[in-house]
Formats: sequence, structure tokens, C-alpha cells
Amino acid sequence: MLIRFLRKTAKSILVAVNSLLALCMLAGSFGGWLNPIHYWFTGYFTLGLFYIALALIIFFFFWLMTRPWISLISLLTLIICWNPLTEVLPARLSSHFNTNKENGNMRVMSWNVEHFDILEHKTHPERKQEMLSLINSYRPDIACFQEMVASDSFPDAINYLPAFVKALGMDELHYSFNPKLDFDKKHHFGLIIFSRHPIINRQTISYRPNDYNSIFQYADIVAGKDTFRVFNIHLQSLRFSGENKRYIEAPEMNDEADIKQSKNLLDKFRTGFLKRYRQSDRIREEIRQSPYPVIVCGDFNDVPNSYAYNHIGYGLQNAFAEKGIGTGRTYSGISPTLRIDNIFCDNRFTVEQYIRVRKKLSDHFPILADLQYRPQ
Repeated sequence: MLIRFLRKTAKSILVAVNSLLALCMLAGSFGGWLNPIHYWFTGYFTLGLFYIALALIIFFFFWLMTRPWISLISLLTLIICWNPLTEVLPARLSSHFNTNKENGNMRVMSWNVEHFDILEHKTHPERKQEMLSLINSYRPDIACFQEMVASDSFPDAINYLPAFVKALGMDELHYSFNPKLDFDKKHHFGLIIFSRHPIINRQTISYRPNDYNSIFQYADIVAGKDTFRVFNIHLQSLRFSGENKRYIEAPEMNDEADIKQSKNLLDKFRTGFLKRYRQSDRIREEIRQSPYPVIVCGDFNDVPNSYAYNHIGYGLQNAFAEKGIGTGRTYSGISPTLRIDNIFCDNRFTVEQYIRVRKKLSDHFPILADLQYRPQ
């Protein structure tokens, strides 16, 4: 009698947990289409979507062997969420990137270069050259860098901009920065677009409200007979401290300090969700007004199926979703599933190939896509 009661109780608890996970899966998959002002909490489920899906798959096989009809909870949820899941984990077994670009393709690179290693220049002066060599090995036609620290007026500066132009062989550029966030007396902190093709129009636009990383940029680039508008963006980061990152990697709830740390992290997540919501609305409006086919590169500081990802990428193709493989992690810390850097493009492009370069020279991995423009 007791054993039967315990089995029934255990079954009820497992069904409840399975059902709760299914609800979390739905919230994480589709919550990104809801207004974050009211539904900001869905962002937590979006962040953990990969792990929630993994738990549902485990439940599916468990119930399939014990109570097959209950496995429908997981199965139906995964079917409903299939499209959002393919943004996180494309159903693709292999992917090849040819370093030699095909004629007619345009190679686009996006990379958060983490100050171009200026902080470690004294101890690791060779790293900047390694970064430049990596860029040159792929010879992008357009390169969008975030967290670019450079000087346009001090030849003795560590990161002197004309030296970058010479090293990369791309003399067309658009450098945007907020003077309030200058790195030091010689260097600016901002965004930059390099191009092998002529830039005919350059714009720097301030976010509203004026937050950290408070600008984004675009450049109108002429390639052959066609003109494209290339956006380079860096959305609000969570600004985790070293202590925050250590806690995420080894969370504990042993004392009041741990509880305080946990609340601090939740507050930072919520603040980030709301600020990126406002920033992505501003960027979306600029994309909508573009007279040319658009390419959007940058560090979104948010994952697939988030509000920022869905809103900025609405009506566009994501290069990773089209040609990538695996989880496509672009941030090297915290979690192996953090794909927060993206290349989006107009549907008049064909994404020929995509690669994430797994070389740790920054806290982000560089990503590249070869695009073929096919006017309709």
C-alpha cells in the first residue's frame, strides 16, 4: 500500500515537473514576441531554452518506456517549438567553410574585439598582430567590429587607426564613438566598419535612452552596381563583474551574501532585457526606413528568440540559422550555448556559407558569412 502511494506521488510530481518545463519551453520560445515591459521574465526562459529542451527530451524517453501517453507532453511541446529550436540548434549535421571566396560573393565579418587587446598590450604585444593576421587570413570585404578602441589623431597611440587601415588593406571606414565613454586621453571606445568597397554615406545614431554603448552606426556601401546599408550594433551588455561571473559558474545559496548575489544577477538581467528592448526598437525603425537591402552585424548581448533577436531580425535571414552548425557559441565564457553575435541579411541575399572561428583572441569569437546578392 505504501509503495503504491509513493509511486503515485512520484508520478504526480514528475508529471507536474514535466508540465512546468513544457510551459517554460513555450515561454522561452515565443516570449520574445511579447513586450518586455510587461513580460520581461520570459527572457530568463529564453536564455535557458537549450537546457529546457534537453530536459524535455529526457522526459520524453523516460515516459516512452514507462507511461507512453504521458510522453505526449514533451513531444507536442517540442513540435510546437520546433522553429524557435532550429534558431538555437539548426538541424544540420555538417558545415564546411571555404576560405577562398567564390566570385560574386561578399564576405562579411562581425567581431567584438574586446578593445583590440589594448589592456594586455604590455604583457602580450603579439596578440594584436594575431588578431590582425586572423582577419587578413579570411580577407573580409566588410568587417564590423564592436568594442573597438582606437585613436584617429595620435600617431604614437597603441591602436592608431591609420595603422589598422594599412594592416587590413581596407581604407574605407566609418568609426563611431561616444566622447563621454572615451577609453583614455588618446583612444576612443566605439564601433567601426571597414570596407573594401566605397562608402557613400555614414551615419552614427544615438540610442534613446542614452545608455552604455549608447550609439550604433550604419554605412551605405557600393559594391559593383548595387548599394547596401550595413548596420553595426552593440546592444546593452549585462556588465557582469568578475564576482558575478564566478557566481554563475559555481552558484551557491549558503548564506545571505549568496542570496544577495543572486538577486543582483536577476536585477542585471531584467535591466538588460528592458534596455535592449528600447534599443532594438530604435534599430528596427532605421532598418524599416532603409532604401537599400540591409546587412546587420553586431553583438546583441542576447540569445536567439529574445525580443532583440526577433525584433531586429524580423523579415531578415540569420546567417548562422541558414548555414551554421551546433549551438554556434560566440561568447567564450559562462555557458557553451551563448550565441549572442549575429549577422542578419535581407532576403534578397543568399547565405552561401558561415563560420564561427574558434580562436580565443577576445572574449567573443569572430563570425563570417559569404553572401550572394540576387536582386528580385
